Amino acid sequence: MKAMAIPTNSRCSIARSLEVLGQKWSLLIVREAFRGRTRFAEFQKIGVPTDLLASRLEALVEAGILARRPYQEPGQRARVEYVLTPVGEDLLPVLAALSEWGDEYLPTGHGPATVYVDTTDDRPVRLAFVDEEGRVVDPDKVVYRRGPGALED
Repeated sequence: MKAMAIPTNSRCSIARSLEVLGQKWSLLIVREAFRGRTRFAEFQKIGVPTDLLASRLEALVEAGILARRPYQEPGQRARVEYVLTPVGEDLLPVLAALSEWGDEYLPTGHGPATVYVDTTDDRPVRLAFVDEEGRVVDPDKVVYRRGPGALED
């Protein structure tokens, strides 16, 4: 029997992440959830087509990024809202990295649309590479290397 080849991307964490988050609308829905939006109608306001919104929300729920939570307005039928899970909350650095990159290389001329701040004193914060001892490492000193889980070429 012939050994089955393992797809190169199956071990790549970036490829696996893009399977869940690689659609434009997926990250924009997560962005809106960080802004406090939870309801289908609120997510529709970003311009996503209704059928696509439904499928993206379903995929984000299946991936554990969002969770459905029932709610009911007085005199209305029961509905569900979508809230970030701890898995979804861990995407904040991903959104911040995309924001920083976009602000740097695709500026609008109006300044950043989002500013990340420390909640204790409202000071702006930025992403950084940090070593095991908590020291910030200059990005020029960081290189990309294959990890132990990578397939050989």
